[in-house]
Amino acid sequence: MKVILASNSPRRKELLKLIIENFEVMPSDINEILQDNLTPQEQVINLSYRKAKDIYKKTNGNRIIIGSDTIVVKDEKIYGKPKNKLNAKQMIKDLLQQDKTHKIITGLSVIIYVNGEYIEYKLFDEVKVYLKDILDEEIDRWIETGKAMDKAAGYGIQNEFCVFIDKIEGNYTSAVGLPTHKLYDIIKEYIY
Repeated sequence: MKVILASNSPRRKELLKLIIENFEVMPSDINEILQDNLTPQEQVINLSYRKAKDIYKKTNGNRIIIGSDTIVVKDEKIYGKPKNKLNAKQMIKDLLQQDKTHKIITGLSVIIYVNGEYIEYKLFDEVKVYLKDILDEEIDRWIETGKAMDKAAGYGIQNEFCVFIDKIEGNYTSAVGLPTHKLYDIIKEYIY
């Protein structure tokens, strides 16, 4: 069975390798603009599904297409990827307000086509993140690494920024960007 990851994210590729050795990478080129009047959970499901559906339409044969999207939410405000360094710093400072907690929400959509049968799964997983106090110069030093710019809210839990995370409640892989525990349950009967 052909497995295709509809993402070029190095983090998602690494996580998928924990489940399956051989898969293809075909990044979707959909417009990732958020839709009006959707909850954060609906936003990530919508984006992950559109990515998976885009690649499904461009491929054929028996296959599993995996789409995923991650956002950060604090006080119902959605944080995507920063536009510039100043925006990245402001995002991180926003996350440090009040109780220094926020949510990472990752949508997962899986489209399976096997022997004429079409099946789709659309779901999400949430992780609560507790940050430590972070000094302005520490934020600046982090942003200067260049690693803040391609991540929701300007940080990644899996890299140097981890020293500023006090704890998480939820699945680590969902915080990184691909809920492997949920994905495995969906695809295990097709890949083993």
